[in-house]
Amino acid sequence: MKRTLSILLALILALGLLAGCGSKSAGSKKIVVGATPVPHAEILEAAKETLKEKGYELEIKEFTDYVQPNLSLQSGDLDANFFQHTPYLNDFNAEQKTDLISIASIHYEPLGIYPGKTKSLADLKDGAQMSVPNDTTNEARALLLLEANGLIKVDPDAGLKATPKDIIENPKNLKFVEIEAAQLVRSLQDVDLAVINGNYAIQGGLNAMSDALAKEEKDSVAATTYANILVVRRGDENRDDLKALAEALQSENVKKFIEEKYQGAVVPVF
Repeated sequence: MKRTLSILLALILALGLLAGCGSKSAGSKKIVVGATPVPHAEILEAAKETLKEKGYELEIKEFTDYVQPNLSLQSGDLDANFFQHTPYLNDFNAEQKTDLISIASIHYEPLGIYPGKTKSLADLKDGAQMSVPNDTTNEARALLLLEANGLIKVDPDAGLKATPKDIIENPKNLKFVEIEAAQLVRSLQDVDLAVINGNYAIQGGLNAMSDALAKEEKDSVAATTYANILVVRRGDENRDDLKALAEALQSENVKKFIEEKYQGAVVPVF
């Protein structure tokens, strides 16, 4: 009888251990964060040592698109993600019925107008092709940058949801090509000019400071409106590990890393 009881208890214990391996325990010291490769994953790497000093291990999962990091966070596969700005997050939450929130602003990446077939804004001919990102918030941001440089005028009522349909003045009759943000650098040679997201420009070997014909300036509304943020599920914002992650990303070590590595192509906002 004792032998049978001992075997039964051993089985129960084994099953309990197996069940525990299938999910992250409340006391776990590992933080799993989703990020796009450049610059977000690199910035997270720079924060690893500070987190280690606080007793946390950081695991970075890289994504090459703007959709899966949020879906993976909502489903519980990630503890946080770091790749987007607030207008994009708000738009995503509304469309996908997710409930994700920002807990820290880290940096912004100036959007730039880059030369393709045409090498300067002054040389832009009538009917020239201009490629822009095709996701709602970044497309509007691109159009506002073109407006700031006198190329078009956008209906002010369109706000951060503006598309080429909201252009009310287009003196050069520019033709707009809407492309997935990740493909803008690759297609640059096929158009006259392109407005490219900072992270994908860097990944493609471009720097807004040295290669762009025009860019968003540090004192523009873009620096605050489009700051890239650390995002978590609503209800997790007071977790000690995620607070530690936010503090590490806003540390002086990370600020120095951003300024030295990206030379103005990525700008800390803390």
